[in-house]
Amino acid sequence: MNLPNKITVSRILLIPVFLILMLAPFNWGIVHLPGTELETAHFLGAMLFIIASITDWVDGYYARKYNLITNLGKFLDPLADKLLVSAALIVLVELGYAPSWMVIVIISREFAVTGLRLILAGTGEVVAANMLGKIKTWAQIIAISALLLKNIFFEAIGIPFAQIALWVALIFTVWSGYDYFHKNRDAFKNSK
Repeated sequence: MNLPNKITVSRILLIPVFLILMLAPFNWGIVHLPGTELETAHFLGAMLFIIASITDWVDGYYARKYNLITNLGKFLDPLADKLLVSAALIVLVELGYAPSWMVIVIISREFAVTGLRLILAGTGEVVAANMLGKIKTWAQIIAISALLLKNIFFEAIGIPFAQIALWVALIFTVWSGYDYFHKNRDAFKNSK
């Protein structure tokens, strides 16, 4: 397994740690941030989510720079993104920071695209994420980070940045899902 794939696997392995920090009843005090306060465990969970998300860029950078792109990486990288984002979104619903209907739409799109990837893989085609899919992923990461950090910086000035970012993520999620299915619609026409 090459370095980019190891980084991707490490992103997957950080998910249970993130969940423990966000959902276990730790009482480590409060972190005071510009414009908001967070439980220390939630702050650490948010930082872990952000670090895990940055590894998405790191593994892609190394894979492209050193020509280490593999079919395993094309499969694992979007899977790691989906697992991390889905876990974080479910935590946000549990904490009351995100509406469940938005999370259901976002996660449903991820399941649908994963299903399409499986159909395409059955024909021998492994499809890497396109630019719209990458924008969708980063829009989701920014929205989730802002929500996990309770709208840090923006809360003090009354701007609902985190909620706006979640709407932007939802729009890109639906748009990229439509684009993915539209571009690969022949997979359904040719299926038995």
